[in-house]
Amino acid sequence: MIKIAPSILSADFAHLSREIREVSAADWLHVDVMDGAFVPNLTIGIPVVQSIRACTDMFLDVHLMIEKPVRYIEAFARAGADLLSVHLEADHPTRIAEALKVMGDCGVKKAVALRPITSPNAILPYLEELDMVLVMTVEPGFGGQAFMEHQLETIRQVRALMERYNPGCHLEVDGGIAPKTAPLVIEAGADVLVAGSSVYGASDRTAAIQALRGA
Repeated sequence: MIKIAPSILSADFAHLSREIREVSAADWLHVDVMDGAFVPNLTIGIPVVQSIRACTDMFLDVHLMIEKPVRYIEAFARAGADLLSVHLEADHPTRIAEALKVMGDCGVKKAVALRPITSPNAILPYLEELDMVLVMTVEPGFGGQAFMEHQLETIRQVRALMERYNPGCHLEVDGGIAPKTAPLVIEAGADVLVAGSSVYGASDRTAAIQALRGA
């Protein structure tokens, strides 16, 4: 079954509790954390994740677009994250492995994320222990970007590696997901779709979620 994870990056932060309630028909809530160093943008941090946790029981899918993420894994887990994604490009491989170990120690689900420049084979040292791989179909850092169609091949390759080494692993896709692109990424192997502007830009958020799920 396809899971839909609206990204609060496109929500109205002045009314965030209401904005979260309006996407309650979704499966997960996607939370983009950016540090202004790994990506050229700043968003939210640990206190906001803690506040989100206090106002919803939704599964919190927290995407860490930050340098040296191992430093903050325990804090985000305590704040209420259910799953944490760390970018393979954000630190040395040994430190990425350490970040995944800390996730396990904290009881949160483990994921790694790939920028469009990164080879699918980069997930292999970690794949057997992962709960999810996140494939970016835009450059991380800003919402509302155009979908990179060439990333469909990356999605296919990641799915093939999963089928070989970890069939139960989720494959999440983030970037430019809308009713037109959702069927393409699903066909390529995705089973979790992150959608920001296509959900939060709709007058009927529930209908927008259902349109993506039905794709």
